[in-house]
Amino acid sequence: MDKPLTGKTILLGITGGIAAYKAATLCSRLVSLGASVKVIMTEGATKFITPLTLQILTRHPVATDVFDERDAAGVQHIDLADAADLAVIAPATANILSKLANGLADDMLSTTLLATTAPLLIAPAMNVHMWEHPAVIDNVNKLASRGVTFVEPGTGQLACGYVGKGRLAEPDEIVGAIVNMLVGPKPLQGKRVLVTAGGTIERIDPVRYITNDSSGKMGFAIAEAARNRGAEVTLICGRTDAAAPNGMRIVRVDSALQMYDAVMSNLPNTDVIVKAAAVADYRPLHQEEHKMKKTSEALTLELTRNPDILQAVGDWNADQLDADKLFVIGFAAETMDVEKHALDKLNRKKCDLIVANNVAAAGAGFGTETNIVSVYASEGLVEHIPQMTKKAVAERLWDIAQARMNRLNDQGDEKGTKG
Repeated sequence: MDKPLTGKTILLGITGGIAAYKAATLCSRLVSLGASVKVIMTEGATKFITPLTLQILTRHPVATDVFDERDAAGVQHIDLADAADLAVIAPATANILSKLANGLADDMLSTTLLATTAPLLIAPAMNVHMWEHPAVIDNVNKLASRGVTFVEPGTGQLACGYVGKGRLAEPDEIVGAIVNMLVGPKPLQGKRVLVTAGGTIERIDPVRYITNDSSGKMGFAIAEAARNRGAEVTLICGRTDAAAPNGMRIVRVDSALQMYDAVMSNLPNTDVIVKAAAVADYRPLHQEEHKMKKTSEALTLELTRNPDILQAVGDWNADQLDADKLFVIGFAAETMDVEKHALDKLNRKKCDLIVANNVAAAGAGFGTETNIVSVYASEGLVEHIPQMTKKAVAERLWDIAQARMNRLNDQGDEKGTKG
């Protein structure tokens, strides 16, 4: 479909940040896709981009003042609220997040958003320290718990001079989220997805531990993609470099034992599990109650095996009836003989898919924004995914998984028909 948003009315709120200039591109994209775009600007937004610019792009008057009633036959903010199929705020400042989280209505935008029953999509943009402030985090979490969808800010050079997370997502990414919400397929609707992410920490004493370089970024991207495709997501997080994404149930753990307990307790309420966490294979046999003191030149640390979570999932799954079986996706981080180790792991641990990568390769593995992976199934290599962002890898991985799940469902239906 050339214009998938034809017949859809989008209420676009623009607030007072430097990224407001990107709203012009966003409007242009939405209009080109057939949407009717009604813009509301805060007073601050008008300092960065003029209402006339948005009016020309949308062919609709731009609302800025709740008291500027232009039509005696109706109340403007109620008419806008009722007309919207989707409300979008881009960029969204910390101020508007606070207003929405706490039900304030002191200008045209906040008043209209309080009156609309349309779904709400928010694309925040602000200084990195503002984005990480506990008050902002609380407001985001509060809004996410009410069903608000976020297009999270990107990481890069900010207008204030800082480098970090806080930059408005690119207009095309926001448009993609809008299309997905209004007309996009929800292929995982009704599916319960469990994702593990990050690394575990194994305590030696109260101030020291064993861990690995996992950042959690790949697991987070997989969880976000599943959420955007309509799944009910539970994300079990170990140690990570960033805050977990919104719009899903978060379970925080530290050690491999804690992650094992969290995963196994959630299996009965899961349809698909993606084990993207980097779990420590060993833990100290004895954890000291107090900080260890230096007493000699050398220290011998005795380790014991942690439970193999993916193996436990595979074994649990093997005991289920066909109708109750999980679709299991494992990860294999390797540094040599990637295919050999991946296929061995897939078979031993009874996975449906294994996602393998060479973490020693440039642009792949821990801590990077990109990844390079190969996806294997019982028949061998399914697809090699070249270097791309972890979010793009996650989307492609779900495409592959969904195709295979659909095939398994069709086979099950054929068996049922023959039976």
